Amino acid sequence: AAGRGGGGRGLRGAAWLSPALLCPQSLSTGLAVAGVLVLARSVRMTTKFTSALDIPVAFVEKNVKLRGKLHHITEKGLEVEHIPISIPFITAIQVQWQSEGLLLVRLAGVELAPSGVAWLQQELKPQQMVWFQLLGREDLALECRVLVNKGRFLSTCVNEEILRQGLGRTARIEGLRHDSHLYWKLHKRLLRAELKALKKNRGIWNEESYSERIRDRVSNNTFVQTLKRFASW
Repeated sequence: AAGRGGGGRGLRGAAWLSPALLCPQSLSTGLAVAGVLVLARSVRMTTKFTSALDIPVAFVEKNVKLRGKLHHITEKGLEVEHIPISIPFITAIQVQWQSEGLLLVRLAGVELAPSGVAWLQQELKPQQMVWFQLLGREDLALECRVLVNKGRFLSTCVNEEILRQGLGRTARIEGLRHDSHLYWKLHKRLLRAELKALKKNRGIWNEESYSERIRDRVSNNTFVQTLKRFASW
């Protein structure tokens, strides 16, 4: 009986120890999975995108901000070299197989006038660092809100500045839902910038005949009047 009792205690002890022995294994497995997920995320964030099609859909949907080095400015938009986040070990490996290429970045919500392209070429310098917030993607072009640093702590939205100088007109922001909060927030800012140029007769608004035609259209356009009310908030 004593032997059976001892055997029972041994079995009960084994049954009690088994989960305890498994806990470190489960913890190790969980940490390994977490490590893989962090590594995958790190690889994605440190990947150099050389084409608009390379950028994950989730990045566009979440309106992620990327940084890059400006190379050229054309009528089609800004040609930017993406500069990803640098993590020494991962970046050193990725550099060996990353391809070369430039991203075509367009100013979302802005219809550029020819004078606007010339202004950009004068104000933005090659190799200048820019930030571009992803708002949409159309074929090989990215619809973005572009930011450049002005001083140590300040940044300027190029989309708004173009309109503020009267070098373009507001347009539909491609890629964002029209009923979304972000769409109206950004469109309202663009409209405010355009109205400032209109009031001061800057750029294209300084052309009297053109300005009068636009003013007539604005005064008779219910939708634009609604936008103006938003801009006055």
